[in-house]
Amino acid sequence: MVSNWTPDSWRHFPVQQMPDYADAERLAVVEKRLAGFPPLVFAGEARKLKRRLAKVAEGRAFLLQGGDCAESFAEHSADNIRDFFRVFLQMSVVLTFGGGQPVVKVGRIAGQFAKPRSNPSEQVDGVDYPIYRGDIINDSALSREGREPDPERQIMAYRQSAATLNLLRAFAQGGYANLEHVHNWTLGFIKDSPAFERYQELSDRITEAVGFMRACGINAETAPQLRQTDFFTSHEALLLGYEQALTRVDSTTGDWYATSGHMLWVGDRTRQPDHAHVEFMRGIKNPIGLKCGPTMKGDDLIRLIDTLNPDNEPGRLTLITRFGAGKIDKHLPELIRAVKREGRVVVWSCDPMHGNTVQSTSGYKTRPFDSILAEVRSFMSIHQAEGSYAGGIHVEMTGKDVTECTGGLRALSDKDLNDRYHTFCDPRLNATQALELAFLLAEEIKKSMATRPPPLDDSMEAAE
Repeated sequence: MVSNWTPDSWRHFPVQQMPDYADAERLAVVEKRLAGFPPLVFAGEARKLKRRLAKVAEGRAFLLQGGDCAESFAEHSADNIRDFFRVFLQMSVVLTFGGGQPVVKVGRIAGQFAKPRSNPSEQVDGVDYPIYRGDIINDSALSREGREPDPERQIMAYRQSAATLNLLRAFAQGGYANLEHVHNWTLGFIKDSPAFERYQELSDRITEAVGFMRACGINAETAPQLRQTDFFTSHEALLLGYEQALTRVDSTTGDWYATSGHMLWVGDRTRQPDHAHVEFMRGIKNPIGLKCGPTMKGDDLIRLIDTLNPDNEPGRLTLITRFGAGKIDKHLPELIRAVKREGRVVVWSCDPMHGNTVQSTSGYKTRPFDSILAEVRSFMSIHQAEGSYAGGIHVEMTGKDVTECTGGLRALSDKDLNDRYHTFCDPRLNATQALELAFLLAEEIKKSMATRPPPLDDSMEAAE
Protein backbone atom coordinates (compact mmCIF):
# COMPACT_ATOMS: atom_id res chain seq x y z
CA MET A 1 0.00 0.00 0.00
CA VAL A 2 1.17 3.54 -0.73
CA SER A 3 1.92 5.34 2.53
CA ASN A 4 -0.40 8.13 3.67
CA TRP A 5 -2.65 7.73 0.63
CA THR A 6 -6.38 7.21 0.35
CA PRO A 7 -8.66 7.71 -2.66
CA ASP A 8 -9.73 11.08 -1.22
CA SER A 9 -6.35 12.33 0.04
CA TRP A 10 -6.10 14.52 -3.07
CA ARG A 11 -8.79 16.76 -1.56
CA HIS A 12 -6.22 18.13 0.91
CA PHE A 13 -3.94 19.42 -1.86
CA PRO A 14 -4.06 22.46 -4.15
CA VAL A 15 -5.86 21.64 -7.39
CA GLN A 16 -5.95 23.11 -10.89
CA GLN A 17 -8.24 22.69 -13.91
CA MET A 18 -11.18 21.55 -11.76
CA PRO A 19 -14.62 23.13 -12.23
CA ASP A 20 -16.42 25.07 -9.52
CA TYR A 21 -19.80 23.44 -8.92
CA ALA A 22 -22.46 25.79 -7.58
CA ASP A 23 -24.22 23.07 -5.56
CA ALA A 24 -21.72 21.08 -3.47
CA GLU A 25 -24.44 18.87 -1.95
CA ARG A 26 -25.75 17.86 -5.37
CA LEU A 27 -22.19 17.05 -6.46
CA ALA A 28 -21.70 14.87 -3.38
CA VAL A 29 -24.91 12.97 -4.13
CA VAL A 30 -23.77 12.26 -7.70
CA GLU A 31 -20.34 11.07 -6.57
CA LYS A 32 -21.97 8.78 -4.00
CA ARG A 33 -24.18 7.28 -6.71
CA LEU A 34 -21.14 6.69 -8.93
CA ALA A 35 -19.34 4.99 -6.07
CA GLY A 36 -22.08 2.37 -6.02
CA PHE A 37 -21.98 1.69 -9.77
CA PRO A 38 -20.17 -1.36 -11.20
CA PRO A 39 -16.57 -0.84 -12.32
CA LEU A 40 -16.05 -0.02 -15.99
CA VAL A 41 -12.80 -2.02 -16.18
CA PHE A 42 -11.20 -4.59 -13.92
CA ALA A 43 -7.94 -4.70 -12.00
CA GLY A 44 -6.79 -7.81 -13.85
CA GLU A 45 -7.19 -6.01 -17.18
CA ALA A 46 -5.11 -3.07 -15.92
CA ARG A 47 -2.39 -5.45 -14.74
CA LYS A 48 -2.41 -7.12 -18.15
CA LEU A 49 -1.86 -3.74 -19.82
CA LYS A 50 0.97 -3.00 -17.40
CA ARG A 51 2.70 -6.23 -18.43
CA ARG A 52 2.27 -5.27 -22.07
CA LEU A 53 3.76 -1.84 -21.42
CA ALA A 54 6.67 -3.45 -19.58
CA LYS A 55 7.54 -5.10 -22.92
CA VAL A 56 7.44 -1.65 -24.54
CA ALA A 57 9.82 -0.31 -21.87
CA GLU A 58 12.17 -3.18 -22.75
CA GLY A 59 12.06 -2.32 -26.45
CA ARG A 60 10.07 -5.44 -27.32
CA ALA A 61 6.75 -3.85 -28.32
CA PHE A 62 5.34 -0.52 -29.52
CA LEU A 63 2.54 1.55 -27.98
CA LEU A 64 -0.22 2.96 -30.19
CA GLN A 65 -2.46 5.31 -28.21
CA GLY A 66 -5.08 7.45 -29.88
CA GLY A 67 -8.63 8.62 -30.18
CA ASP A 68 -10.85 11.65 -29.79
CA CYS A 69 -9.62 14.93 -28.40
CA ALA A 70 -12.76 14.94 -26.27
CA GLU A 71 -15.65 12.51 -26.58
CA SER A 72 -19.08 14.06 -26.89
CA PHE A 73 -22.50 12.87 -25.83
CA ALA A 74 -24.04 14.01 -29.13
CA GLU A 75 -21.67 12.00 -31.35
CA HIS A 76 -21.96 8.75 -29.39
CA SER A 77 -23.04 6.08 -31.87
CA ALA A 78 -22.18 2.54 -32.89
CA ASP A 79 -21.05 3.78 -36.31
CA ASN A 80 -18.58 6.29 -34.84
CA ILE A 81 -17.12 3.70 -32.47
CA ARG A 82 -16.85 1.15 -35.28
CA ASP A 83 -15.16 3.60 -37.65
CA PHE A 84 -12.62 4.63 -35.02
CA PHE A 85 -11.85 1.03 -34.08
CA ARG A 86 -11.46 0.06 -37.72
CA VAL A 87 -8.85 2.73 -38.49
CA PHE A 88 -7.10 2.05 -35.19
CA LEU A 89 -6.77 -1.64 -36.13
CA GLN A 90 -5.43 -0.69 -39.56
CA MET A 91 -2.81 1.52 -37.96
CA SER A 92 -1.77 -1.23 -35.55
CA VAL A 93 -1.37 -3.83 -38.32
CA VAL A 94 0.77 -1.46 -40.39
CA LEU A 95 2.95 -0.67 -37.36
CA THR A 96 3.24 -4.36 -36.42
CA PHE A 97 4.61 -5.29 -39.83
CA GLY A 98 6.70 -2.15 -40.10
CA GLY A 99 8.43 -2.73 -36.78
CA GLY A 100 8.29 -6.51 -36.68
CA GLN A 101 7.02 -6.59 -33.11
CA PRO A 102 3.73 -6.46 -31.18
CA VAL A 103 1.70 -3.27 -30.91
CA VAL A 104 -0.04 -2.46 -27.64
CA LYS A 105 -3.40 -0.88 -28.51
CA VAL A 106 -4.73 1.79 -26.14
CA GLY A 107 -7.61 4.04 -27.15
CA ARG A 108 -8.42 7.55 -25.95
CA ILE A 109 -12.01 6.42 -25.60
CA ALA A 110 -14.72 5.38 -23.11
CA GLY A 111 -13.78 8.13 -20.65
CA GLN A 112 -12.05 11.01 -22.47
CA PHE A 113 -14.70 13.59 -21.63
CA ALA A 114 -12.82 16.32 -19.73
CA LYS A 115 -10.30 18.77 -21.17
CA PRO A 116 -7.88 21.19 -19.49
CA ARG A 117 -8.20 24.73 -20.80
CA SER A 118 -5.86 27.69 -20.98
CA ASN A 119 -8.52 30.19 -19.82
CA PRO A 120 -11.51 29.80 -17.48
CA SER A 121 -13.78 31.85 -19.74
CA GLU A 122 -14.23 33.11 -23.29
CA GLN A 123 -15.75 36.30 -24.65
CA VAL A 124 -18.23 36.22 -27.53
CA ASP A 125 -19.88 39.41 -28.81
CA GLY A 126 -18.76 41.22 -25.69
CA VAL A 127 -20.29 38.64 -23.31
CA ASP A 128 -18.20 36.42 -21.01
CA TYR A 129 -19.07 32.73 -20.84
CA PRO A 130 -17.45 29.94 -18.78
CA ILE A 131 -15.14 27.95 -21.02
CA TYR A 132 -16.25 24.55 -22.33
CA ARG A 133 -14.41 21.88 -20.31
CA GLY A 134 -15.80 18.72 -21.87
CA ASP A 135 -19.21 17.06 -21.85
CA ILE A 136 -18.66 15.47 -18.46
CA ILE A 137 -18.61 19.00 -16.99
CA ASN A 138 -20.63 21.40 -19.14
CA ASP A 139 -22.17 21.97 -22.58
CA SER A 140 -20.31 23.08 -25.70
CA ALA A 141 -23.33 25.16 -26.79
CA LEU A 142 -22.91 28.85 -26.05
CA SER A 143 -25.29 29.73 -23.22
CA ARG A 144 -24.81 30.82 -19.63
CA GLU A 145 -26.94 27.97 -18.31
CA GLY A 146 -25.32 25.27 -20.44
CA ARG A 147 -21.82 26.37 -19.55
CA GLU A 148 -22.42 26.03 -15.81
CA PRO A 149 -20.81 22.82 -14.47
CA ASP A 150 -23.52 20.17 -13.96
CA PRO A 151 -22.75 17.15 -11.73
CA GLU A 152 -25.40 14.99 -13.43
CA ARG A 153 -23.25 14.94 -16.56
CA GLN A 154 -20.93 12.53 -14.76
CA ILE A 155 -23.71 9.94 -14.72
CA MET A 156 -24.17 10.32 -18.47
CA ALA A 157 -20.41 10.01 -19.01
CA TYR A 158 -20.35 6.79 -17.00
CA ARG A 159 -23.24 5.29 -18.94
CA GLN A 160 -21.79 6.28 -22.31
CA SER A 161 -18.41 4.83 -21.31
CA ALA A 162 -20.06 1.56 -20.29
CA ALA A 163 -21.91 1.31 -23.62
CA THR A 164 -18.75 2.14 -25.57
CA LEU A 165 -16.71 -0.47 -23.68
CA ASN A 166 -19.39 -3.07 -24.31
CA LEU A 167 -19.19 -2.52 -28.08
CA LEU A 168 -15.37 -2.33 -28.11
CA ARG A 169 -15.09 -5.65 -26.31
CA ALA A 170 -17.48 -7.20 -28.81
CA PHE A 171 -15.45 -5.84 -31.73
CA ALA A 172 -12.12 -6.94 -30.22
CA GLN A 173 -13.20 -10.46 -29.36
CA GLY A 174 -16.06 -11.19 -31.77
CA GLY A 175 -14.27 -11.44 -35.11
CA TYR A 176 -14.34 -7.82 -36.28
CA ALA A 177 -10.58 -7.63 -35.59
CA ASN A 178 -9.87 -10.51 -38.01
CA LEU A 179 -6.43 -9.83 -39.52
CA GLU A 180 -7.57 -10.61 -43.06
CA HIS A 181 -10.49 -8.19 -42.79
CA VAL A 182 -8.25 -5.44 -41.48
CA HIS A 183 -5.73 -5.99 -44.23
CA ASN A 184 -8.42 -5.90 -46.91
CA TRP A 185 -9.59 -2.52 -45.56
CA THR A 186 -6.01 -1.27 -45.82
CA LEU A 187 -5.69 -2.55 -49.38
CA GLY A 188 -8.61 -0.31 -50.29
CA PHE A 189 -6.77 2.64 -48.80
CA ILE A 190 -3.59 1.72 -50.70
CA LYS A 191 -5.43 1.39 -54.00
CA ASP A 192 -6.89 4.88 -53.77
CA SER A 193 -3.81 6.51 -52.26
CA PRO A 194 -1.72 9.04 -54.23
CA ALA A 195 1.30 7.36 -52.59
CA PHE A 196 0.34 3.91 -53.89
CA GLU A 197 3.86 2.85 -54.85
CA ARG A 198 5.39 4.07 -51.60
CA TYR A 199 3.06 1.96 -49.47
CA GLN A 200 2.86 -1.00 -51.85
CA GLU A 201 5.97 -2.72 -50.51
CA LEU A 202 4.70 -2.93 -46.94
CA SER A 203 1.24 -3.93 -48.17
CA ASP A 204 2.76 -6.74 -50.23
CA ARG A 205 4.68 -7.98 -47.20
CA ILE A 206 1.46 -8.20 -45.21
CA THR A 207 -0.31 -9.99 -48.08
CA GLU A 208 2.53 -12.52 -48.35
CA ALA A 209 2.55 -13.16 -44.61
CA VAL A 210 -1.21 -13.70 -44.51
CA GLY A 211 -1.00 -16.01 -47.52
CA PHE A 212 1.87 -17.99 -45.99
CA MET A 213 -0.01 -18.48 -42.72
CA ARG A 214 -3.13 -19.57 -44.59
CA ALA A 215 -1.08 -22.11 -46.58
CA CYS A 216 0.27 -23.51 -43.30
CA GLY A 217 -3.25 -23.95 -41.96
CA ILE A 218 -3.02 -20.92 -39.69
CA ASN A 219 -6.15 -18.85 -40.11
CA ALA A 220 -8.85 -17.14 -38.09
CA GLU A 221 -10.55 -20.47 -37.43
CA THR A 222 -7.44 -22.27 -36.14
CA ALA A 223 -5.63 -19.36 -34.42
CA PRO A 224 -7.73 -17.08 -32.19
CA GLN A 225 -4.93 -14.47 -32.26
CA LEU A 226 -5.84 -13.74 -35.89
CA ARG A 227 -9.48 -12.97 -35.23
CA GLN A 228 -9.35 -11.18 -31.89
CA THR A 229 -7.13 -8.69 -30.13
CA ASP A 230 -6.55 -7.01 -26.79
CA PHE A 231 -7.74 -3.42 -26.68
CA PHE A 232 -7.41 -1.11 -23.70
CA THR A 233 -8.91 2.28 -22.83
CA SER A 234 -7.38 5.44 -21.41
CA HIS A 235 -8.14 9.05 -20.63
CA GLU A 236 -6.76 12.06 -18.78
CA ALA A 237 -7.59 11.86 -15.07
CA LEU A 238 -8.80 15.45 -14.81
CA LEU A 239 -12.11 15.32 -12.92
CA LEU A 240 -10.82 13.82 -9.67
CA GLY A 241 -14.18 13.45 -7.92
CA TYR A 242 -15.34 11.17 -10.74
CA GLU A 243 -12.09 9.21 -10.63
CA GLN A 244 -12.27 8.81 -6.85
CA ALA A 245 -15.84 7.53 -7.05
CA LEU A 246 -14.73 4.79 -9.48
CA THR A 247 -11.60 3.81 -7.54
CA ARG A 248 -11.99 0.40 -5.88
CA VAL A 249 -9.96 -2.08 -3.83
CA ASP A 250 -8.93 -5.15 -5.80
CA SER A 251 -10.11 -8.17 -3.81
CA THR A 252 -7.16 -10.32 -4.92
CA THR A 253 -4.34 -7.93 -4.02
CA GLY A 254 -5.77 -5.31 -1.69
CA ASP A 255 -4.50 -2.57 -4.02
CA TRP A 256 -6.49 0.42 -5.23
CA TYR A 257 -7.35 0.61 -8.93
CA ALA A 258 -9.12 3.32 -10.88
CA THR A 259 -11.84 1.41 -12.70
CA SER A 260 -12.84 4.26 -15.05
CA GLY A 261 -10.22 3.12 -17.59
CA HIS A 262 -7.26 0.80 -17.92
CA MET A 263 -4.72 3.64 -18.13
CA LEU A 264 -4.95 7.22 -16.88
CA TRP A 265 -2.58 10.09 -17.45
CA VAL A 266 -1.65 13.40 -15.83
CA GLY A 267 -1.73 16.38 -18.15
CA ASP A 268 1.01 18.94 -18.68
CA ARG A 269 -1.11 21.55 -16.88
CA THR A 270 -1.80 19.41 -13.77
CA ARG A 271 1.54 17.70 -13.12
CA GLN A 272 2.64 19.89 -10.19
CA PRO A 273 4.31 17.43 -7.76
CA ASP A 274 2.63 18.93 -4.67
CA HIS A 275 -0.86 19.21 -6.18
CA ALA A 276 -3.98 17.08 -6.19
CA HIS A 277 -3.66 15.26 -9.52
CA VAL A 278 -0.21 13.84 -8.80
CA GLU A 279 -1.36 12.93 -5.30
CA PHE A 280 -4.30 10.93 -6.65
CA MET A 281 -2.29 9.20 -9.37
CA ARG A 282 0.53 8.07 -7.10
CA GLY A 283 -1.83 5.81 -5.16
CA ILE A 284 -3.63 3.88 -7.90
CA LYS A 285 -1.98 0.77 -9.30
CA ASN A 286 -3.06 1.22 -12.93
CA PRO A 287 -0.45 1.93 -15.55
CA ILE A 288 -0.31 5.71 -15.80
CA GLY A 289 0.99 8.36 -18.18
CA LEU A 290 2.66 11.73 -17.64
CA LYS A 291 2.53 14.48 -20.25
CA CYS A 292 5.86 16.29 -20.61
CA GLY A 293 5.87 19.72 -22.27
CA PRO A 294 8.55 22.35 -22.97
CA THR A 295 8.59 23.61 -19.36
CA MET A 296 9.60 20.21 -17.98
CA LYS A 297 13.19 20.05 -16.73
CA GLY A 298 15.25 16.93 -16.13
CA ASP A 299 15.36 17.25 -12.33
CA ASP A 300 11.62 17.98 -12.18
CA LEU A 301 10.94 14.89 -14.26
CA ILE A 302 13.00 12.64 -11.98
CA ARG A 303 11.13 14.00 -8.96
CA LEU A 304 7.80 13.19 -10.59
CA ILE A 305 8.96 9.74 -11.67
CA ASP A 306 10.02 8.94 -8.13
CA THR A 307 6.64 10.11 -6.82
CA LEU A 308 4.56 8.24 -9.38
CA ASN A 309 6.72 5.12 -9.72
CA PRO A 310 8.87 4.85 -6.58
CA ASP A 311 9.53 1.13 -7.12
CA ASN A 312 10.75 1.72 -10.70
CA GLU A 313 8.23 -0.85 -11.90
CA PRO A 314 8.43 -1.58 -15.65
CA GLY A 315 5.20 -0.70 -17.44
CA ARG A 316 3.92 1.52 -14.66
CA LEU A 317 4.83 4.90 -16.17
CA THR A 318 4.62 6.20 -19.74
CA LEU A 319 6.19 9.58 -20.50
CA ILE A 320 4.19 11.28 -23.24
CA THR A 321 6.26 14.11 -24.70
CA ARG A 322 4.52 17.05 -26.36
CA PHE A 323 6.89 19.78 -27.47
CA GLY A 324 6.13 20.76 -31.05
CA ALA A 325 8.24 20.17 -34.13
CA GLY A 326 10.27 23.32 -33.54
CA LYS A 327 11.06 22.63 -29.88
CA ILE A 328 11.61 18.88 -29.54
CA ASP A 329 15.31 19.02 -30.45
CA LYS A 330 15.91 21.49 -27.63
CA HIS A 331 13.96 19.76 -24.85
CA LEU A 332 13.78 15.99 -25.39
CA PRO A 333 17.51 15.11 -25.13
CA GLU A 334 17.73 16.62 -21.63
CA LEU A 335 14.86 14.47 -20.38
CA ILE A 336 16.20 11.28 -21.96
CA ARG A 337 19.63 11.86 -20.42
CA ALA A 338 18.15 12.51 -16.97
CA VAL A 339 16.12 9.30 -17.09
CA LYS A 340 19.10 7.26 -18.31
CA ARG A 341 21.45 8.82 -15.74
CA GLU A 342 19.12 7.92 -12.87
CA GLY A 343 18.33 4.43 -14.21
CA ARG A 344 14.58 4.92 -14.36
CA VAL A 345 12.47 2.48 -16.40
CA VAL A 346 9.81 4.23 -18.48
CA VAL A 347 7.95 4.01 -21.76
CA TRP A 348 8.73 6.93 -24.06
CA SER A 349 5.81 8.02 -26.26
CA CYS A 350 5.38 10.98 -28.61
CA ASP A 351 2.32 13.24 -28.68
CA PRO A 352 2.91 15.19 -31.91
CA MET A 353 -0.46 16.93 -31.78
CA HIS A 354 -0.60 19.43 -28.93
CA GLY A 355 2.67 21.24 -29.62
CA ASN A 356 1.76 21.82 -33.27
CA THR A 357 -1.57 23.60 -32.91
CA VAL A 358 -1.86 26.81 -34.94
CA GLN A 359 -4.53 29.29 -35.98
CA SER A 360 -5.42 29.02 -39.66
CA THR A 361 -5.98 32.03 -41.90
CA SER A 362 -9.66 31.06 -41.98
CA GLY A 363 -9.89 31.36 -38.19
CA TYR A 364 -9.91 27.64 -37.30
CA LYS A 365 -7.57 26.00 -34.85
CA THR A 366 -5.67 23.37 -36.83
CA ARG A 367 -2.57 21.17 -36.92
CA PRO A 368 -0.42 20.83 -40.05
CA PHE A 369 0.26 17.21 -40.96
CA ASP A 370 3.84 18.07 -41.95
CA SER A 371 4.54 19.43 -38.45
CA ILE A 372 3.03 16.34 -36.84
CA LEU A 373 5.21 14.08 -38.98
CA ALA A 374 8.29 16.23 -38.37
CA GLU A 375 7.92 15.88 -34.59
CA VAL A 376 7.48 12.11 -34.88
CA ARG A 377 10.60 11.80 -37.01
CA SER A 378 12.61 13.97 -34.62
CA PHE A 379 11.35 11.89 -31.69
CA MET A 380 12.59 8.71 -33.37
CA SER A 381 15.98 10.12 -34.39
CA ILE A 382 16.68 11.73 -31.01
CA HIS A 383 16.01 8.50 -29.17
CA GLN A 384 18.25 6.63 -31.59
CA ALA A 385 21.05 9.17 -31.08
CA GLU A 386 20.68 8.98 -27.29
CA GLY A 387 20.64 5.18 -27.22
CA SER A 388 17.06 5.14 -25.95
CA TYR A 389 13.94 3.39 -27.26
CA ALA A 390 11.20 5.42 -28.92
CA GLY A 391 8.35 3.26 -27.71
CA GLY A 392 5.08 4.80 -28.78
CA ILE A 393 2.88 7.44 -30.32
CA HIS A 394 -0.12 9.29 -28.86
CA VAL A 395 -2.44 10.95 -31.38
CA GLU A 396 -5.82 12.65 -31.50
CA MET A 397 -7.72 11.05 -34.37
CA THR A 398 -11.11 9.93 -35.59
CA GLY A 399 -12.41 7.32 -37.97
CA LYS A 400 -14.45 9.95 -39.80
CA ASP A 401 -13.56 11.97 -42.90
CA VAL A 402 -13.31 15.28 -41.06
CA THR A 403 -11.34 18.33 -42.22
CA GLU A 404 -9.58 19.56 -39.10
CA CYS A 405 -5.85 19.06 -39.73
CA THR A 406 -4.28 20.47 -42.87
CA GLY A 407 -1.98 18.60 -45.25
CA GLY A 408 -1.57 14.88 -45.80
CA LEU A 409 -2.04 12.94 -49.01
CA ARG A 410 -5.28 14.73 -49.80
CA ALA A 411 -3.49 18.06 -49.29
CA LEU A 412 -6.20 19.67 -47.18
CA SER A 413 -5.76 23.43 -47.08
CA ASP A 414 -7.02 26.17 -44.78
CA LYS A 415 -9.90 26.69 -47.19
CA ASP A 416 -11.01 23.07 -46.71
CA LEU A 417 -11.34 23.27 -42.92
CA ASN A 418 -14.86 24.67 -43.08
CA ASP A 419 -16.16 21.59 -44.94
CA ARG A 420 -16.31 19.12 -42.04
CA TYR A 421 -14.78 20.76 -38.97
CA HIS A 422 -16.66 18.78 -36.33
CA THR A 423 -14.40 18.70 -33.28
CA PHE A 424 -15.73 20.12 -30.02
CA CYS A 425 -12.25 21.01 -28.85
CA ASP A 426 -8.94 20.35 -30.66
CA PRO A 427 -8.39 19.30 -34.30
CA ARG A 428 -8.01 15.58 -35.04
CA LEU A 429 -6.40 13.57 -37.80
CA ASN A 430 -9.05 12.10 -40.07
CA ALA A 431 -9.08 8.43 -41.05
CA THR A 432 -6.88 8.91 -44.13
CA GLN A 433 -4.34 11.09 -42.31
CA ALA A 434 -4.17 8.68 -39.37
CA LEU A 435 -3.43 5.70 -41.59
CA GLU A 436 -0.96 7.71 -43.65
CA LEU A 437 0.87 8.62 -40.44
CA ALA A 438 1.01 4.92 -39.52
CA PHE A 439 2.66 4.04 -42.84
CA LEU A 440 5.22 6.83 -42.50
CA LEU A 441 5.91 5.91 -38.88
CA ALA A 442 6.37 2.27 -39.90
CA GLU A 443 9.16 3.44 -42.21
CA GLU A 444 10.84 5.25 -39.32
CA ILE A 445 10.49 2.22 -37.03
CA LYS A 446 12.02 0.01 -39.71
CA LYS A 447 15.03 2.35 -39.95
CA SER A 448 15.54 2.38 -36.19
CA MET A 449 15.12 -1.38 -35.89
CA ALA A 450 17.89 -1.89 -38.43
CA THR A 451 20.41 -0.51 -35.93
CA ARG A 452 19.05 -2.34 -32.87
CA PRO A 453 19.62 -5.97 -31.84
CA PRO A 454 16.56 -8.18 -32.34
CA PRO A 455 14.30 -8.62 -29.30
CA LEU A 456 14.79 -11.77 -27.28
CA ASP A 457 11.17 -12.80 -27.72
CA ASP A 458 8.64 -11.47 -30.20
CA SER A 459 5.71 -13.19 -28.51
CA MET A 460 3.65 -10.94 -26.28
CA GLU A 461 2.14 -13.90 -24.48
CA ALA A 462 5.25 -16.02 -24.04
CA ALA A 463 6.54 -14.07 -21.07
CA GLU A 464 3.22 -13.95 -19.23
